[in-house]
Amino acid sequence: MLKPKTGPATYADIEALPPNMVGEIIFGALYAHPRPAPRHGFAAGVLGSELTFPFHRGRGGPGGWIFIVEPELHLGPHVVVPDIAGWKRERLTPFPETAFIETPPDWLAEVLSPSTQAVDRTDKLAVYAEFGVGHCWYVDPIAKTLEVLALTGGKWLLAATFKDADSVTAPPFEAHTFPLDVLWAPESGTAPSEG
Repeated sequence: MLKPKTGPATYADIEALPPNMVGEIIFGALYAHPRPAPRHGFAAGVLGSELTFPFHRGRGGPGGWIFIVEPELHLGPHVVVPDIAGWKRERLTPFPETAFIETPPDWLAEVLSPSTQAVDRTDKLAVYAEFGVGHCWYVDPIAKTLEVLALTGGKWLLAATFKDADSVTAPPFEAHTFPLDVLWAPESGTAPSEG
């Protein structure tokens, strides 16, 4: 992850980045990294689809949620871009018309990359706690793991862990179970799992 300048970053610094870079401002520092690699994008896309039908559409689940892939969140002085964020529908009403969202999500997922996980697990997690995000999921497509964190009393607690092909039933989405291995990109020469 590139930190191109020292001192307080501004939104103009994000706008000046090349189009293939994602910019974030966390505790005054500008972080920039390239768009996700295919394995990363695959995991995020499949996770989003696993949650959309039961929790957004209400098919096989309770509905009531809105999910957005790579939303630009403006949380106080911070600009962060999680891989997926979810809001209980009533908290994102009316739906934002801006290019960014100021309402903190109720849940989010970060798909870990070697270049971003140090900041994802520290500074970004502190921002998410400060603004009351209730749950954070860390998906690691290389280690093939899922860590589920719950914000309790202002502190992050590890609520559950999953690996490989475990069946995932985790907060805040306990009403739906899915096999974790649907998130893992196919190995060379194989087709993706249909779960």
